[in-house]
Amino acid sequence: MIFGRSERGKPPVEPVTLKILVAGGFGVGKTTLVGAVSEIRPLRTEELLTEAGRPVDDTSGVEAKSTTTVAMDFGRITLREDLVLYLFGTPGQERFWFMWDELSEGALGAVVLADTRRLEDCFAAIDYFERRSIPFLVGVNCFDGAARYPEEDVRRALDLDDHVPLVMTDARDRESVKETLIGVVQHAMAQAAERRRAVTT
Repeated sequence: MIFGRSERGKPPVEPVTLKILVAGGFGVGKTTLVGAVSEIRPLRTEELLTEAGRPVDDTSGVEAKSTTTVAMDFGRITLREDLVLYLFGTPGQERFWFMWDELSEGALGAVVLADTRRLEDCFAAIDYFERRSIPFLVGVNCFDGAARYPEEDVRRALDLDDHVPLVMTDARDRESVKETLIGVVQHAMAQAAERRRAVTT
């Protein structure tokens, strides 16, 4: 357990720990996002792409990619003295999706990373979180050289419900990623408050 610093003479604060998933298609930047913001050296389970996997590993648009996550990425970020986020990056390839159920257990919410060059690759993640009523936002990863589209065009292409936040982010930039994660926490808290109101009315 991680303990934050407190004022002199006061006992250490035991922070609230929250679990956030980072999902999306193959090569969308999940490992990069976790690494950009984690205050610890992130745990990575990457393996080299092989010739045997070429028929199922679609590298269109990400031809320079040479590794793939086969289990998960794990990182940690302290947002406040009393609030710590644990980040779990999910594997993007279909043959590893069986791990998603275990990784999503107890998750507060999720970031679904999207690449405008391969938007269809994030449909499965969006569908997964919608079916399980796990709050999520979509973060459009602003890759160098990728076309930029108006937010409403991306929202329509992904067929997102109006209440699902969509943000532009840069998985390489710590501050951009922090803002995205704060957005997930705020969205999840708003969804929880709405559910509570619905129960009491």
